[in-house]
Amino acid sequence: MYVIHYPNYYKNVLMPFVPAIKIKSGKILWLAGTTALPVYHDHPHKRDEIQKYMVNDLEAQTRAAMDGIKQTLDASGASFKDVVHFFVFRARPRMGDIGKASAVINSYFAPFNHKPTSTNVAVLELGEPEQLIEIQMFAVVD
Repeated sequence: MYVIHYPNYYKNVLMPFVPAIKIKSGKILWLAGTTALPVYHDHPHKRDEIQKYMVNDLEAQTRAAMDGIKQTLDASGASFKDVVHFFVFRARPRMGDIGKASAVINSYFAPFNHKPTSTNVAVLELGEPEQLIEIQMFAVVD
């Protein structure tokens, strides 16, 4: 895969994502939407798990979701360098939330010097009232 930029794009602009990534070959790996809950958890959700893992802290929930995604990527033989796109859904957004969540998410890509494409959406509510974020990714692997 390789990054696509416009000719003569503004290189002095700080961007946490790229406009496009061209895939040369590989297989698509779709990851389920991941929250602050452990990847394997009961359905319907148990209130004690919700209260334990979904603390009222966007950065903590984002970090927990990214740790869950890392486990899924690891189990798939992939890593954050293989991620092509990610979707972020944030509930009840406040000013500055997008930057807080992005800083945590980008810290997982930084060791690979990789910036995938992304979509960031603010929504009224997610699966649980305490849930502040859900992240879904897809990757390309050999």
